Amino acid sequence: MKIFETGRDCTADIVSALTTESHGPDPELQKTVSRIIDDVRQRGDAALLEMGRRFDSPDLQGIRVGEDEFDAAYAGVKPTLLEAIRTAKANIERFHQKQLQNSWMDMGEGFTYGQIVRPIEKVGFYAPGGLAPYPSTVLMTAVPGVVAGVGAMVMCCPAQKDGTASGPMLVAARECGVTDVFKIGGAQAAAAMAFGTDTVPKVDKIVGPGNQYVTEAKRQLFGYVGIDQIAGPSEILVLADDTANPAYVAADILSQAEHGPDSPCALITTSRKLADMVLHELKQQTQAATRRDFINESLEKRCVVVIARNVDECADLANIFAPEHLEIAMADPWDVVRKIKNAGMIMLGHFTPVPLCDFAAGPNHTLPTSGTARFSSPLGVDDFIKKSGLLSYTPEALRNIAPVVAEIAEAEGFDAHANTIRIRLKSND
Repeated sequence: MKIFETGRDCTADIVSALTTESHGPDPELQKTVSRIIDDVRQRGDAALLEMGRRFDSPDLQGIRVGEDEFDAAYAGVKPTLLEAIRTAKANIERFHQKQLQNSWMDMGEGFTYGQIVRPIEKVGFYAPGGLAPYPSTVLMTAVPGVVAGVGAMVMCCPAQKDGTASGPMLVAARECGVTDVFKIGGAQAAAAMAFGTDTVPKVDKIVGPGNQYVTEAKRQLFGYVGIDQIAGPSEILVLADDTANPAYVAADILSQAEHGPDSPCALITTSRKLADMVLHELKQQTQAATRRDFINESLEKRCVVVIARNVDECADLANIFAPEHLEIAMADPWDVVRKIKNAGMIMLGHFTPVPLCDFAAGPNHTLPTSGTARFSSPLGVDDFIKKSGLLSYTPEALRNIAPVVAEIAEAEGFDAHANTIRIRLKSND
């Protein structure tokens, strides 16, 4: 853990500690993923089944989830979990419906222009299931696509040890209307959706988080298909003043640290007293945590505490960090949020912890990481639509704008472009 003071320590050192330096993908990882992609492209289902048995379950009998597995998933799900999934889905749906866009057209003197908004026809999404089932990820990736009107949604998730798919994840998928589910994990899942096999449909875009193999596969497959983003480790930044509850702040930091040892966690506060109390709480709460090994490593390697002189410094450093999750635990969070330019998800006030967004409140939990909130946005309806420009001109309108088009075309050396205008004017004289 690194502790800084803005008035004492070099600003460059503080910025370096807060920001994630990207070295690009590991060359060996690139080679491994490239081989997996080539194998799936060449051998299709045979490669998928072979890798599924090697990496996920030796008992894997097939990759498509059948109705019997969906039925078993519903029979085995706790009624309270089913109700929670349905409540979360309704909240997520309500939030994402606000993001819908309409096509539009406008008319001038002899011309019409506009924009047509259409859903992408086929989208595949990856739902990780390594350490535990993640029905929330299924909801967060499927619901925006359903709201957008995507024609076909395809889901891939790793098989469990017994060769079945996660029951809660299947229930979440079915609740969203997704029926094409395949027990495929890792880079091979992305490759299968990108190229298609005898069993897995080819899609136009792949969305959803995954491990480093999934992430690298999406990077390599971009161009064959669209992708949403290149995801990094989960991260949190808490901005706090002396009104914050140190136990709450520590708990929120630990909620992200338990994701793994590479998860960056930071506290920037105007109160030295609060910083000391949070450090004490981190030690106390870690002792009772089930993933304390992950947490301890994350706190040691990736945790930063900064004591700032004022709120403006807090906001400036937050904008440099551009965190995935930003909590503002201050007396007037609505005033502070006006100073924030870069963040994936912003939680305001002392009673808005990150897990509200993670599981049920409505906003999407698939967020930009590793500083990419400077130019990227959370997963949403926009990721499942495409836009086409629309233009129509009458002969008279063409004649009016012809000199402008011809002048620019000729200046750029495109005489044939200019001729498309001239030839039409001559034929209409």
